[in-house]
Amino acid sequence: MAESTIFKATEVDKALERMAEAMAAPEVWLIGIRRGGSQVADRLQSLLTAAGSSVHRGDLDISFYRDDLDTIGPNPEVRPSRLPFDLSGRTLWLVDDVLYTGRTIRAALGELFDYGRPAGIRLAVLLDRGGRQLPIAADVAGLSHPAPDGHSVKLRYDGDDWRIIEKQVNP
Repeated sequence: MAESTIFKATEVDKALERMAEAMAAPEVWLIGIRRGGSQVADRLQSLLTAAGSSVHRGDLDISFYRDDLDTIGPNPEVRPSRLPFDLSGRTLWLVDDVLYTGRTIRAALGELFDYGRPAGIRLAVLLDRGGRQLPIAADVAGLSHPAPDGHSVKLRYDGDDWRIIEKQVNP
């Protein structure tokens, strides 16, 4: 199966606007999970700031917290996490692009608690594709698409062109 676009830029933009509206508060602490989640968090930061929120922004690289580190190859691309504020006592928004099994979020939670003890953590995802293996749910999901097992769903971002693609990876 060739890759197909399941959500175009206009649909993704509208979903991001709905997400920002649901997340709006006087102060917002956003932490994007590298890479796709960071791109989503950047856009949410712009939307929230334009709506009058004061946004504090960080990024999390969960490479060493993954439970499949031994299966992703000998040299994973690792970037430093960037959390330029104290997490303790704050309610954080953890942001990712696609929520699937829940394992990425589990890894992110493990790393966050190494940095401090937040008052709470809420989850915002651009797309919830179902298929959970862990009891994790998004507080805010911009889009939903129940993709079958054996399919990959990814955010593609080329400048101003956001789209979400799906393709079969296991026949």
